[in-house]
Amino acid sequence: MSHDDKNGQPEPIRRPIRSYVLRGGRLTDGQQKALDTLYPRWGLPQEPNQINFSALFGREAPTIVEIGFGNGDSTWRMAQAEEQHNFLAVEVHAPGVGRLLQATEQQELQNLRVYLGDAVPLLRQRVADHSLAGIRIYFPDPWHKKRHNKRRLIQPEFVALLGEKLTPGGLLHLATDWVPYAEHMLEVMQGAEGFRNLSPTDNYCERPTWRPQTKYEQRGDRLGHETRDLLFERQA
Repeated sequence: MSHDDKNGQPEPIRRPIRSYVLRGGRLTDGQQKALDTLYPRWGLPQEPNQINFSALFGREAPTIVEIGFGNGDSTWRMAQAEEQHNFLAVEVHAPGVGRLLQATEQQELQNLRVYLGDAVPLLRQRVADHSLAGIRIYFPDPWHKKRHNKRRLIQPEFVALLGEKLTPGGLLHLATDWVPYAEHMLEVMQGAEGFRNLSPTDNYCERPTWRPQTKYEQRGDRLGHETRDLLFERQA
């Protein structure tokens, strides 16, 4: 039900930001087993308490959050290559979480933890302000149709939330292979307070060495898709 404002006009219902859209996806037996047996070891507990990253990882190190990691192939490779960082990988789709748990166990990645759930309430309720060294969001759903553009994850309100969680000097790294979404991202980020574009041309950056190319991205390149990377630094 909507509420009336002081002029007697109904106020629009504000829908919460969500970092996902639920889609069907069948869990394999192996993925289900990983959720049952490996999540207690490598997963972030589903509880309301604020995250103590030092306790979670058993060490003091800069923490990076990845939102929406898909099948997790890039995620475990980044964690393996960047031992100096802690990684918290967030995904709402259980099959991808199960697959990343399997890889984390196989690779014995002590600096990687996985969370099954929505990133937005996690950030708002359980991540302290100015506590993250980086946030990485690669290939979020572009919502191609114009009438669906408002459902895109990268919106001013969400970017403001990300800015609150980053330390001064922390990096927000976005990537997409849908050029209209890249243009939308750039417009949102250029209007965001407290961020500095690291692009020498004030638009896009070359792909950083820390972001592995996925099979899907390589396939997109062959089909003529153009991937854009955006790197913005949180200012003090």
